[in-house]
Amino acid sequence: MIKLNMGNNKNNFEELISNLSMLKPTKEPYYYSDNLILYNDNCLEVLANIPENSIDMIFADPPYLLSNNGFTCQNGRRVAVNKGKWDQSNGFEEDLAFHNVWITECRRILKPEGTIWISGTYHNIYQCGYLLQKNNFHILNDVAWFKPNAAPNLSCRFFTASHETLLWARKEKKAKHTFNYESMKNGCFPEDKIKKENAQMRSVWHIPTAGKDEKEFGRHPTQKPLSLLNRIILASTKAEDIILDPFSGGGTTGAACLSVGGRYCIGIEIDREYCKLSVEKFRNMQGRSLVSFETLT
Repeated sequence: MIKLNMGNNKNNFEELISNLSMLKPTKEPYYYSDNLILYNDNCLEVLANIPENSIDMIFADPPYLLSNNGFTCQNGRRVAVNKGKWDQSNGFEEDLAFHNVWITECRRILKPEGTIWISGTYHNIYQCGYLLQKNNFHILNDVAWFKPNAAPNLSCRFFTASHETLLWARKEKKAKHTFNYESMKNGCFPEDKIKKENAQMRSVWHIPTAGKDEKEFGRHPTQKPLSLLNRIILASTKAEDIILDPFSGGGTTGAACLSVGGRYCIGIEIDREYCKLSVEKFRNMQGRSLVSFETLT
């Protein structure tokens, strides 16, 4: 296994990408810029080739595994929940095994002081929480992301789902993880503060779902709002940290790294169409074209 010089994250990012490109099977990036790289691949394939103890923070939004021919509400209309093969369940035990593989790999590649965020609903978050503990992560917080504009429930047989749960955990219990406490106090995100000077940020976050302006180049069915990822990155990383998203989707994590600035980001997305969407978003934010390694078909 390749090991990196942990003294300089810029050099580590460049060396990591170079090493990935030389491994077999070759992992050529879909798009690459100075501080952001995107792979169009199965995350399990790419994660297996990333050196241990090389990543500062991981944000993971794994499949909800809900594509079962059901229906939901979207923009006031009844639509199918089927999102793609990547969101189809293979049964409880196989779903659990899948989550265990990628969580195990995430633990291996995180630095000892590194942290992981996992976003999910009641369909998958309890499996992931169990597996975090089984793999000896130390859970720091569970955050409720409240969606004030959540879609209504069509069946009228249970409460309308209006939140997702974010689990935040560190790799080693005794390690000193990054938490930018002062930045999270009153003034940075005033919408989630009690009306008191220097109030601590609470674990319920009031953030609307992604608006039309964030879907200019297309939409992902489980797209996270940019403001959510901005907050996560500002809270739990520092300048020049390397951030990884194994289920990149519409590229919100990469966009947030560009928005916040000063971070390096590795994204992995299995669906080529969402990679194209992501790159349009990145180009728009950067104001310039990225270096393309795409194999045209």
